[in-house]
Amino acid sequence: MSTHEQIFDLRQRLAATVVGQEGVIEQLLIALLANGHVLLEGLPGLAKTRTIKMLAANLESEFSRIQFTPDLLPSDITGTEIYIGDASTDKFQFQPGPVFGNLILADEINRAPAKAQSALLEAMEERQVTVTGKTHPLPELFLVLATQNPIEQEGTYPLPEAQMDRFLLHVYVDYSSDEDERKILRLVRGEDSGASTEQHDEIPAQAVLDARKEVLDVQVSDAVERYIVAIIAATRRPAEYTNSPLSQWIHVGASPRGTLALDRAARAHAWLDGRSAATPDDVKAVAHACLRHRIILSYEAEAEGITRDKVLNEVLAQVAIA
Repeated sequence: MSTHEQIFDLRQRLAATVVGQEGVIEQLLIALLANGHVLLEGLPGLAKTRTIKMLAANLESEFSRIQFTPDLLPSDITGTEIYIGDASTDKFQFQPGPVFGNLILADEINRAPAKAQSALLEAMEERQVTVTGKTHPLPELFLVLATQNPIEQEGTYPLPEAQMDRFLLHVYVDYSSDEDERKILRLVRGEDSGASTEQHDEIPAQAVLDARKEVLDVQVSDAVERYIVAIIAATRRPAEYTNSPLSQWIHVGASPRGTLALDRAARAHAWLDGRSAATPDDVKAVAHACLRHRIILSYEAEAEGITRDKVLNEVLAQVAIA
């Protein structure tokens, strides 16, 4: 099979085992192809953890789960130096933590304090971990998939803006349709009864690495580049749109990482669609997931109940395609 066929096969497998979350699956694959990280946010029981585990089960990879709790220490994530003594020598040896995997599930990431959360910062941005002055590289295939619950905020520690900015995508997970809910019932009944399911070989990790190279070859025209920059500029200088309430809604706009995220995710979206060039529609398709965690709303917008998605809808409505 070609690289595109292998990734499409992975997409079909996930859709068969995670019912009603096709949009989440697509954005998860976009992050995988764009070599970025994902923050999944949704109510309990919406298959956030299941989606990640099914991805790991169908992809040749080492899966690690880190359960974030208030007593989690940075060394519980990165690893630590341990003392080894024997008859011939005494020495310290680095014991890698769970972050040294391919797919890292950071479950309920906002349950841990800032000190533990910050242990992921270097890993997410620079793909390396520094412990006691020594730098240890992470695997080439490395993806942090974090989850958080939008309710039950007691005992949580909101992620700082610097860490939020390191996620390529912030994905909302919503309820499935009624028909999909019935499919979920039948799927879980079959799993509970031990019904045999078709076994597949894992998709090789090399297929993802090859796909990433092909995504980099997806063309982005000057017009699409100008459109991406104009969207980011609208979040930074909303006062320029005098016929829009954007200046009243946005307190801080997107960082340069937002520009890079739009470019990378739009190319991955085009590649998944089998196209060799990104279009403005690709940019629009990924704009909300790329930017909803990179803008800070004003006090007035918060008081009026204006959501980040509504703000981004207005941004896309105001920015003209070059």
